[in-house]
Amino acid sequence: MDLVQIAQRADDLDRAGAFYTALLGTPPAARFDPPGLLFHALGDVRLMLERGAPSALIYLRVPGLRARVEELRAAGVTIESEPHVIFTHEDDTLGPAGHDEWQAFVRDSEGNVVGLVDFEPAGN
Repeated sequence: MDLVQIAQRADDLDRAGAFYTALLGTPPAARFDPPGLLFHALGDVRLMLERGAPSALIYLRVPGLRARVEELRAAGVTIESEPHVIFTHEDDTLGPAGHDEWQAFVRDSEGNVVGLVDFEPAGN
């Protein structure tokens, strides 16, 4: 079984689309309006921005997390939690062995909290 799609609340599809285009570095893959759906491709998973969907807490892998958070801050994005190490992966069960998992949290244009994740060699 594979994850196919994640739905995230978006009151304003244009505004949300601009936010996620800037965050992900890629434009939307498809739009259906009506009924109010905008899709971004995340590898094999679709991020569906939908009017009326409940807010979801999603986590996105962002290479160079600490620098990216500074770019987002400079762009006016609200940083809810600064980049910090969550834990060190001793084995490959949940991430690459010998790496620290870094996380930060931002607020998107629609008020949803989004987790940002990166992996760096332990101790960096």
